Amino acid sequence: MSDLSLMIVAGERSGDLLGAELARALRERLAGLQLFGCGGDAMREAGVETVVDAHRLTMMGITEVISGLPRAYRALRALVEEAERRRPQLAVLIDFPDFNLRLAKRLKQRGIRVVYFVSPQIWAWRKGRLRQLKARIEKMLCIFDFEEAIYRKAGIPVEYVGHPMVDLVRPKMTREEFFARIGLDPSRTTVALLPGSRAKEVSQILPTMLEAARRISLNRKLQFVVAVAPTLDAGWVEKMLLEHYGGALAIRVATHATYDTLRHCDVAVVASGTATLEAALCERPMVVVYRLSRLTYRIGRLLVKVPFYSMVNILAGKQVVPELIQSDFTPAQVSSQVEYLLDHSQAREEMAKELRAVKERLGSGGAVDRAAEAVVALLRSGRVYEESGVRSQESE
Repeated sequence: MSDLSLMIVAGERSGDLLGAELARALRERLAGLQLFGCGGDAMREAGVETVVDAHRLTMMGITEVISGLPRAYRALRALVEEAERRRPQLAVLIDFPDFNLRLAKRLKQRGIRVVYFVSPQIWAWRKGRLRQLKARIEKMLCIFDFEEAIYRKAGIPVEYVGHPMVDLVRPKMTREEFFARIGLDPSRTTVALLPGSRAKEVSQILPTMLEAARRISLNRKLQFVVAVAPTLDAGWVEKMLLEHYGGALAIRVATHATYDTLRHCDVAVVASGTATLEAALCERPMVVVYRLSRLTYRIGRLLVKVPFYSMVNILAGKQVVPELIQSDFTPAQVSSQVEYLLDHSQAREEMAKELRAVKERLGSGGAVDRAAEAVVALLRSGRVYEESGVRSQESE
């Protein structure tokens, strides 16, 4: 009898973290489980054999995607070949739709069952993907409550599991411990800067954030923390700080401490993306910013059909947090919005209240456990449980 084998494929850093949590939850339920696929450091630490390193697949913008196509094709081919060799009983594809939808097609052609975890944003653009998903996957595990009805209407088996970030966003340090670690004053007003998780977006976003920080500091005694994502070289970020402010600001970098940074700051300036939900879960008043290449932005304006950019505002159905995107993302605009929040405690309190309402929309926790249970149920329905000779932990 062969061991039970599953493929897990994630691309972005958020997907890598989610894949790692799912891998641990599945190992708790399935004895002897073998996991392989595509991921990063987090998934490797969770025991997933990464045939492809997700870090090499991370791309943003039209031009970068085009230049990265040969690399993506090689990764796709490597994963398909490994799937043919190992014949996993199920493949769990996490987010990363441009890559994973192509992979799903090839896996389905080879008789490998596919479950998709974290829906592509079909409610925002490219609704035609619903037809692709219906033809290629066995079930969708969605993380936003409103997505469930969309898939049911399309005739795609779906289960709403809640948002995994509810459990993942957990600060670990007290205020005093955090500020002692980064060398700043816990009694001083603090502004957090979250410029993104990819080098290219950070190079486009952080300089404007730093110029805004300089302006804010002209008439105020405060300090700044740049939360450095694990995907980035902290030394490179620190070098960028020195180039742009030359030591004139009270500013430090915080590595492996994004949630503590958000919990203990007074206001955050956050690049649009998963970090806005992390800030919402920390109930932290924020200003959302972003900048793309002109070509990517113009194409996106034609394709994306939502009234807001940040997931916080989309979930709220109104503008809860200010959004400074593209030409609106200037040092003057950022400093003005941050100063307003710093000067108006009532505005901060009202925003925190609205963020708590958004937080409730993300579920009560346990999303990864529910996803793992759904995967186990699919395995049982496919009779691979008995055929593999592997017992669940529950039966032992």
